[in-house]
Amino acid sequence: MNNAFRNGTDLLTHVPGKLSYKGLEMFPYDRACLLNGHSLELTKTEFSILQVLMENPGHAVSVRELSDRIWNDAVYISRKDAVAVHVRHLREKMDDTLKPLNYVKTVWGVGYMLE
Repeated sequence: MNNAFRNGTDLLTHVPGKLSYKGLEMFPYDRACLLNGHSLELTKTEFSILQVLMENPGHAVSVRELSDRIWNDAVYISRKDAVAVHVRHLREKMDDTLKPLNYVKTVWGVGYMLE
């Protein structure tokens, strides 16, 4: 990605074909994601989870909604644990597990949110 597409804003910004939030930049049409200018190698599912969260910053997204948006089927019960596993992998790839300010926050009893 060239520098013309990057901005350092800490707020969510909507540019056609781009989502940005606190150092995260996502290009859904290219299936590319940058964290502080560094490329993140995400699976399709990890990318989809992050995209849903970036579309709803500061708002809790339920595990059921994530499951519905990612797999688009009625097999919610078996997908519940799968969402948690993919979120864990996403956090690991973002090095988001030990920092005092995490991007992906667990909202107990609800789901996840970007903070």
